Amino acid sequence: MRRSLSRWYTVRGVRLVHFAVAWVLTAVAPRSLLSQSRSATAASNQGSLALDRPRALSQPRPTDDEIREWSDRKFGMFIHFGLFSTLGGMWQGQQIDNGYSEQIMANAPIPFDQYSALASQFNPTHFDPDAIVALAKAAGMKFMVITSKHHDGFNMFRTAQTSYNVVDATPYKRDIVKQLADACARGGMKFGVYYSSIDWHQPGASTYIPGNSNPIMPAHAAFNLAQLKELLSNYGPISEIWFDMGKPTAEQSKHFAETVHRLQPHTMVSGRVFNYEGDFTVMGDNEVPEFQIDEPWQTPASIFLETWGYRSWQKRDDLPGKIRENILRLVEVVSRGGNYILNIGPKGDGSVVPYEADVLRGVGDWLKDRGEAIYATTAQPFRKLDFGYATVGQGKLYLFVKDLPGDGVLRLPGLRAGQLSGAYLLGSSSHEWFDVTSTKEGASVRIGKDSLAGAGYLPVIVLPFSGRLEVAPASTAPDAAGNFLLALSAADHFFNYNGAGYEAPKTLYKLRWFLDAPPGRYRAEIDVQPTQAKAGLDLVGDGFRTPLTVPFSAAASVTIKQNIRLSPASSETGSPVSIELTPPEPFLKGTQLPSSVLGVRLVRER
Repeated sequence: MRRSLSRWYTVRGVRLVHFAVAWVLTAVAPRSLLSQSRSATAASNQGSLALDRPRALSQPRPTDDEIREWSDRKFGMFIHFGLFSTLGGMWQGQQIDNGYSEQIMANAPIPFDQYSALASQFNPTHFDPDAIVALAKAAGMKFMVITSKHHDGFNMFRTAQTSYNVVDATPYKRDIVKQLADACARGGMKFGVYYSSIDWHQPGASTYIPGNSNPIMPAHAAFNLAQLKELLSNYGPISEIWFDMGKPTAEQSKHFAETVHRLQPHTMVSGRVFNYEGDFTVMGDNEVPEFQIDEPWQTPASIFLETWGYRSWQKRDDLPGKIRENILRLVEVVSRGGNYILNIGPKGDGSVVPYEADVLRGVGDWLKDRGEAIYATTAQPFRKLDFGYATVGQGKLYLFVKDLPGDGVLRLPGLRAGQLSGAYLLGSSSHEWFDVTSTKEGASVRIGKDSLAGAGYLPVIVLPFSGRLEVAPASTAPDAAGNFLLALSAADHFFNYNGAGYEAPKTLYKLRWFLDAPPGRYRAEIDVQPTQAKAGLDLVGDGFRTPLTVPFSAAASVTIKQNIRLSPASSETGSPVSIELTPPEPFLKGTQLPSSVLGVRLVRER
């Protein structure tokens, strides 16, 4: 099926035109989505998803609107709280520093019976769910996720599957998860739960192994499913369920995800359900990807890189620096299109560590005047900005100034818009407007020498626009003969994440180049490593999609040749055109390019 790239897409109820894969949006669009994908749509429904984006493996899934609403939240609270909190990273008078404190049972190690006996001492009488919700609101957070069960197998909710839970095994005798779910409902906060797929306590389940990539035995999978049904049935609406660790089979991952979606179809399942069955990709702990990715994603972050659970002897200093660190990471994540979930680790008595509360309030103070540049925005349409970061809102481009250039000019390469009348400092009462200049290379904003004095950390410049906003990506120029050598280093790389366990490497499923190519006939020459059997590959460009066959060969490399015609409508606008290599389209999440691509050339035919 042929596809024209000069076409209209409906995004959030407004039409968005996509020229030659340059990022384009209209000022009237309410939070139009920008992404690395050639398509401007972000959808879970199979029929509305662009062919060059992975499709969900199983159904049902949350709707497009539910995914967008989840993505719009941007900032949330993670809570690692459990039996491990009573130890605070200490065992028998020793600081246990060889891993996260929530995994102290394995790291110390602590014998099974001695660790289990800690339940008789667990009495978090200072746990105040309404105060925690109020703290999250003060921090500007829109959702929270609490550990319902971590790897140690202790359950922070009342479960019929085992008496090893906070109600039946402790003097506290109250359901922590239920209390927080109810407080979130009262406070208008979206609520989710973390659930460890491994369990060091349940008989026949898991024992500790390095990496926590335990296979899930059938009896253990059945136990997990029974607990998932309890969590999804007894605690009200669950915004997201944060699976973690283990190495389930593909069928087990599918069963976990389907169980969640059948009970609460709107619930977003984390990528760490594994085997590509998640509704959103989860990055590595405290990891921020270099670029946007093709689907919803989240960065889980801890205030201290060394631990997520409470650590009594953790060094807590430089509060202003820690606040700035998390403001910056929030902006980095949101500017790339993701959500940021920041962790606190309450003490064993249930109280929040004051330092951690102060960090959250500091981030919230920054957000008070700058929230419009974070919430319900979309990713920056620039590969990189020398001064910092950007997001896109309704008719506004937000510029986060991390390093003001010496000449005071914020350069926006490739930016074109219908109208750019001026820019101003978000949250300022000075009403000062900054000059905006547009050229064929892009646009720029000139900031006065002292205009950001007193603006605080990471000030935000607002650049209103009307009409169409287009950002032409950096592109490859032809040589003197009109030919193109497409270097792999110049390509955008798109990866599958959250495969068969935490340690599974990301896999490449798409390569994309932009080039300044005039219309005409070209011969594509693609050097690949041969496969053990015939495999398919799609060559995709403006106005065409061509299936290719990767032949079997004993040679170190083979060259696939294919004649193509570039006749992009983008030639009228001067925008670059794109060339992509993908698996045969449409393809499922987890599908990777069937062969290693060694080089690509386009030879102009006369």
